[in-house]
Amino acid sequence: MLCLISQFCGFCRVFVEFFARSGTNHTIDLFSTIRAMKIEKYPAKTHALRVRQNLYALAPSYFSNPREAPVLLLASPRTVYWPFCDQTQPFRQNRNFFYLSGCDLPDSYLTYDTSSHAIVLYLPPVDADDVMWSGLPLSLNEAKAQFDVDDVRYSDKLGSEMASIFSGRTILTVEPLTGAEHAKILGQWPNAVKSVAAADTHVLEALEEARMIKDEYELGLMRQAASISNQAHLEVMSTMNLHTNEKHIHAEFVYHSMRAGSKNQSYDPICCSGHSCSTLHYVKNDEDFAGRQLILIDAGAEWKNYASDVTRTFPINGEWTTEARAIYELVLDMQTSCEKLVAPGTSWEGLHLLAHKILVKGFLKLGIFKGGSEEEILQSRVSCAFFPHGLGHMLGMDTHDTGGKANYQDPDPMYRYLRIRRNLESGMVVTVEPGIYFSPFLINPYIQGDDGLGLGGKFIDRYVLEKYWDVGGVRIEDDVLVTETGHENFTKVPKDPDELSAIIKKALIVS
Repeated sequence: MLCLISQFCGFCRVFVEFFARSGTNHTIDLFSTIRAMKIEKYPAKTHALRVRQNLYALAPSYFSNPREAPVLLLASPRTVYWPFCDQTQPFRQNRNFFYLSGCDLPDSYLTYDTSSHAIVLYLPPVDADDVMWSGLPLSLNEAKAQFDVDDVRYSDKLGSEMASIFSGRTILTVEPLTGAEHAKILGQWPNAVKSVAAADTHVLEALEEARMIKDEYELGLMRQAASISNQAHLEVMSTMNLHTNEKHIHAEFVYHSMRAGSKNQSYDPICCSGHSCSTLHYVKNDEDFAGRQLILIDAGAEWKNYASDVTRTFPINGEWTTEARAIYELVLDMQTSCEKLVAPGTSWEGLHLLAHKILVKGFLKLGIFKGGSEEEILQSRVSCAFFPHGLGHMLGMDTHDTGGKANYQDPDPMYRYLRIRRNLESGMVVTVEPGIYFSPFLINPYIQGDDGLGLGGKFIDRYVLEKYWDVGGVRIEDDVLVTETGHENFTKVPKDPDELSAIIKKALIVS
């Protein structure tokens, strides 16, 4: 109990200092933080049973003899050094390995016996040099207490133990375990490397389908990631008096994420301004704001290997231009209209189509589109020049998480980049992120008749379009859980245009 009180007080001290620096009245969802402090194990055994159930449905022949059901063998990434250097490359845990172990350590293995349901984790043996430089690793007993597995052993025993325990059993893996390091570990097992060299697509699909539906433990981690991102986004807006360059908002977001306990980002933050907002995965993050209208920041903190993914667009000086506000309100209409319909059984393709219909109707009203009915313009696919990506994607341990069943070969440009091609189910977490972009690279082919559809730019009023180039792009993105009765939005960052304007203006008054 004293330990729990000490942890809670430590969190409180961090938050008091955190808010004192920011000077804002907005607060992190403290209850999410308290929930994340619950002492319990990541539910690896529950996840393993879910994977086994999926694997049985996909390949029942594997289980024709229950005593000879397959054994899954997975490995975490090896420790890799930069060439000609004694520094290691950043480590990122294999998400499938983590799903079945809860272990965030490199150079490790696990076996899952689908017959006995036993999970055994194999950690690298203690190395004297590593201890001298990096300290003692987890002991076997500490690891067994920490992780939801049946036993923990050292990996130098893996080859011989597999040879004796799993002799004659089918060994399945997700990715080939080849190479000198794996051969060193598995070499004690005759023909071990050869036996597991071929990855099994059924295992991969079983894992991906299992990961698609989040359990309550996972949702707790995702709520915490979202809570940290909510505050970090708000801090960027609330300190705009300090920022004159894209790198400043990048630094501000990462600073507040790390202060709240998120050491890693779910992905490299996208911090753009002006015309750069029309580049979907912008990476420069180093241009000045001078002479530009909008900022678009797409960034999400990670919490214990679970992602958040949030985008907000707002005016640099707190004042919306007529054109920027019109586009922003249209994107907000696209987002809120689609989000209202998120529920089990809803067609994601149908929501994506709805977003395009709202765009077409809005562009006709603004005069950007002309000379055709809403249906004619929709069928021409010219809206894809302004909204080229999908409505959103799965979210989980990966930013673009598993289970979406995308079809990037689809000849229809409206659906080619749609990352979810299935109906929604309870337990999915998705992003809802429509956008409108004014990119010459995307729009000019339609105007010049090189769109591949033979329709050219007959539906685009180039004179009206000219007024919108400086808007660059607008995207709004929230993280949404599909519940049994509808949905829950994890993202609490303001998106009302007047509220955004007020936050920015309040920050600028400080300067």
